[in-house]
Amino acid sequence: MDVLVAVASRHGGTWEIGDVVAEVLRGRGHVVDVRAPEDVTTVAGYDAVILGSAIYLAHWMPTARELAERCEDELVSRPVWLFSSGLATQPANSANSPHEIAALRERLGARGHRHFRGRLDRAVLSFAERAVIAGGRAREGDHRDMAAVASWAGDIADALVACVPSVSS
Repeated sequence: MDVLVAVASRHGGTWEIGDVVAEVLRGRGHVVDVRAPEDVTTVAGYDAVILGSAIYLAHWMPTARELAERCEDELVSRPVWLFSSGLATQPANSANSPHEIAALRERLGARGHRHFRGRLDRAVLSFAERAVIAGGRAREGDHRDMAAVASWAGDIADALVACVPSVSS
């Protein structure tokens, strides 16, 4: 199947999650494009879509939300999975549940949403981002579990096999 992995990432950590998803799917025989949401004008030509976003201030990035809105009619007609990546640790973890995810999942008929812990490197953050992070008391470091990402991608690969119509002889 041809699969689009569209990833909104500000500092690269969420993009790397998308790369792991793509690698697993390619390893299972799928053709996969990884693109930024702002570079996607249509999902025509893709059999399935995985849309992910970093979380800032308890929301998906605007480019990911805009892609979902722009391509909604196309997305509802194919298998879609969603993922998020955000502040890595408690107590900041409560900010990792974007309010719009439940509505987006329902609107698109998405087959699932998975949240992954993120990577926090204060050195690459703007002053405003560092101020927000300080309020959330998040721990610095890479808290992503790439094995969990790969496992989730494997589950998607299995589900995609079930989506392929069988050819009878």
